[in-house]
Amino acid sequence: MANMNPVQMLKDDHEKVRTLFRQFENADGDRRQQIADQLFMELEVHTSIEEEIFYPAMRQAGDAQDKEEVAHAYEEHAGAKQLMQQLRGMQASDSQFMTMWQQLRKDVEHHAHEEETEMLPKAEQELSGQMDRLGQEMMARKEQLMGQMQGQMRR
Repeated sequence: MANMNPVQMLKDDHEKVRTLFRQFENADGDRRQQIADQLFMELEVHTSIEEEIFYPAMRQAGDAQDKEEVAHAYEEHAGAKQLMQQLRGMQASDSQFMTMWQQLRKDVEHHAHEEETEMLPKAEQELSGQMDRLGQEMMARKEQLMGQMQGQMRR
């Protein structure tokens, strides 16, 4: 497996999600529903690898401020997961869907911006000795989760 920088992986995920939000705005009907489903899958996989692998490493290596940032990130994930769960029970055409979708987008973009400007730059220093291992663990877990979720979607 090629060396995968975990910080770059997370930034790439953020960009993919931003792209999906933009695509959703320009789509309609069934296509919107497909984009929403893909976005939910991407976010669920992303939050899982952060919570299972990246955040614990950051909490262990970091100082008190890093620990606070990680705790804040978990809270933001919980809010996004709650919104996604509600959105999953709706159709993209439902009247409440767009209001909640816009809230999810705002929350996710805020979270990604905070990570990219605060947590990730510090992670490159504080986790420098673990980057290859973390990247490999995160990529392996991401592939596993994607495979599981895509299998469930096909059923």
